[in-house]
Amino acid sequence: MAVAQSGVPRVVIVGGGAGGLELATRLGDKYGRKGKLDVTLVERNRTHVWKPKLHEIAAGSMDISAHEVDYLAQAYWHGFHYRIGDMIGLDRDRREVLVAPYLDAEGREVTPRRTIPYDVLVIAIGSQNNDFGTPGVVDHAIKLESQRDARRFHERMVNACIRAHSQSTPIAPHQLKVAIIGAGATGVELAAELHRTTREVVAYGLDQVDAEKDIRITLIEAAGRVLPALPERVSRETEKLLARLGVEVLVGAKVAEVGADKVSLSDGRIIPAELIVWAAGVKAPDFLKDIAGLETNRINQLVVRQTLQTTRDERIFAIGDCSACAWGTRGNVPPRAQAAHQQASHLYKQIPRFIRGERLADYRYHDFGSLVSLGEFSTVGSMMGALVGGNLVFEGLFARMMYLSLYKMHEYALHGLAKVTLDTLARLITRRTEPHVKLH
Repeated sequence: MAVAQSGVPRVVIVGGGAGGLELATRLGDKYGRKGKLDVTLVERNRTHVWKPKLHEIAAGSMDISAHEVDYLAQAYWHGFHYRIGDMIGLDRDRREVLVAPYLDAEGREVTPRRTIPYDVLVIAIGSQNNDFGTPGVVDHAIKLESQRDARRFHERMVNACIRAHSQSTPIAPHQLKVAIIGAGATGVELAAELHRTTREVVAYGLDQVDAEKDIRITLIEAAGRVLPALPERVSRETEKLLARLGVEVLVGAKVAEVGADKVSLSDGRIIPAELIVWAAGVKAPDFLKDIAGLETNRINQLVVRQTLQTTRDERIFAIGDCSACAWGTRGNVPPRAQAAHQQASHLYKQIPRFIRGERLADYRYHDFGSLVSLGEFSTVGSMMGALVGGNLVFEGLFARMMYLSLYKMHEYALHGLAKVTLDTLARLITRRTEPHVKLH
């Protein structure tokens, strides 16, 4: 294949999520350091946090400084380049990615609009919630799609508790009520975490608030059960746990409109709420729709072959939530962190083969099951595989260990065994002396 005049193939990865950052790190370590590949990561954020942990940031139960990865430092230590900004266009003929100007919080330009040339392009920009055009969602609901969203929700949650404690008038019907729309993994995990953290916030001296009486969390799901994508037994066990925590679960409930202090259901019911989270539906970012003539599906995902190459351009690959990769007769590979991790591992081996002009191996998704963390209360999940002859449902300590191991695999891909081991020991030690809930 034709490459840059320097003779060093340019691999550009857009998106620094679970798949993109792992791929950049591994390619940089093996090939970037030695000058065999010129690896560039394009990402609009300065730091990375594993997306399945956003609900912990929102609830205030995670110290983000202990888990975030600085892209600039990661690039320096692992042999790749980091370029800040949003991808806004693509020129396939010139083989260039168009990146928007990056502005700081005060609106000043940090980097100009620019183009980044590539020989191989990997698009790994993830997904966002799909509000299906529901009225009021954009104006009144928070979507947990980024660190900024999670921090915004947490700040509003703490402020709501302080406001209720300080006011002289009775608490209004919507105050200290949280409505979470969507009972997938994010919605369920957030509901469980909030049950604990809101009570701990109140326990820090906000004695004018009665946590058991005043704080209410409602989980709203249009399907007939929570966690509709998981086995029914997992849903049942999760719903029982949520009921024991006092979380009100409404299934078969379709949202008609979201207001400033309420959620209106299609059957006429009104759910008062001071904080509203939209955690339903998944789609790829809108700007991907038919970008540069590439094939996309109805939720904007780039359609890829089994090699993870886009159907209309062999130089462009797509991985993670923004790609639509067939999974046998079961539809497409599900949008999960484990899929992004597997696809990054696959491309780590296949990109050098592509550059050498060799035939690429097909990607095969291996479903290792799904896990849902309910904070300190439990973890439930299902494990798939031939070893158990089908589907094994499990919960409790073993499930929690499996859930943590998924995150450790991600950390290992980014930092290596030694650093992960030392960081884990440090967190265990400091956890005993730090408050459980962050108030900032």
